[in-house]
Amino acid sequence: LVVLDEVGRGTSTFDGLALAWAIVEHLHETLHVRTLFATHYHQLNHLSETLRGVHNLSVAVREWDDEIVFLHKIIEGATDRSYGIQVARLAGVPQELVDRAKTVLAELETGNEDGPSSLPAPVAIVDTPAPNQQLGLFDTNPNLLLRKLGELEPEAMTPLEALIQLQELKAML
Repeated sequence: LVVLDEVGRGTSTFDGLALAWAIVEHLHETLHVRTLFATHYHQLNHLSETLRGVHNLSVAVREWDDEIVFLHKIIEGATDRSYGIQVARLAGVPQELVDRAKTVLAELETGNEDGPSSLPAPVAIVDTPAPNQQLGLFDTNPNLLLRKLGELEPEAMTPLEALIQLQELKAML
């Protein structure tokens, strides 16, 4: 059994697609192994029409009003679209960025591979996390480290707690 996830990511779209396609064909034609192959390349869905034994499966979802819910069920067939922007929103990407991504996507889908011709003013996102909350990818508050340092009460900590806090502050740098 071979399990592959997102083969071809980290390179250009066509390089990644070409690599993923060649790997599927090799696994099917040469190695003859059972394979679970997760991919974002919709073009590979057509291989099930030409390669005997290749089947498309996808995760069932329900959508309404630009919201998606994963139904925790694997179904026969390929998905008809990508849900990347909705998943990004579920992962906590700020709404301003989700909205901008929708605009860029709409422009790309019309064939303009250079993206929107006009860029809006940069979006400033300041989200101050609660104490002991994981910092988000889009936190932009430069004084966060100083504020966290100011919140520490070393006299109320054990030496081990102080060391752990120091390590966390250093990691923030």
